[in-house]
Amino acid sequence: MQSAIAATVAISAITKANPGVATSVGHGYADGDILFLEVQGMRQIDQKVVRVDNKTADTFELEGVDTTLFDTFTSGTAAKITLGTSITSMTNITASGGEFDFIDTTTIHDNARSQVPGLPSAISYSTDNIWDATDTGQIAMKAASDAQAKRVFNFQFGSGGKVIYFGGYVGFNGLPGGQAQALVTTSAVFTMNGSPTYYAS
Repeated sequence: MQSAIAATVAISAITKANPGVATSVGHGYADGDILFLEVQGMRQIDQKVVRVDNKTADTFELEGVDTTLFDTFTSGTAAKITLGTSITSMTNITASGGEFDFIDTTTIHDNARSQVPGLPSAISYSTDNIWDATDTGQIAMKAASDAQAKRVFNFQFGSGGKVIYFGGYVGFNGLPGGQAQALVTTSAVFTMNGSPTYYAS
């Protein structure tokens, strides 16, 4: 979970390529840095979390992000994210949302209806956590929830396994609950802004 965010730097261009290449004069980023993007024009990467790859003094690749068919970039910013707070008390996680609505493309000449996917519904993750009022992860979730502050999250599935990055919000009040002869747990919900980014490790 995000523990710090640096000042934004201006992006002057992003190519339509695989991967996309951003131009940002004197950005100062290093390969592997995690960035939160806010972009106009190329809406597909607005609010997206990406990793820096193959950086030069004034450009960097958006690792693993194919922008070839995206809309045309007009302006944007990047901010380096530091992920320093681990949430180690989760016992389960459930994803919901992401289902697409459909746009009817049937014309008066068709003899059968046709459709294309439209917008996906909002995505969220719900978790149960072993309740611990002194746990640094739960303290950080509570602070972000109380402030209604946007954060960047990195969920890793399996030891050294695939990771997902996304920006969004956490809702967490820290209320404990449970039953006899079972763990005392507390729940949290994470909402996602923009689309997630996946990496193999």
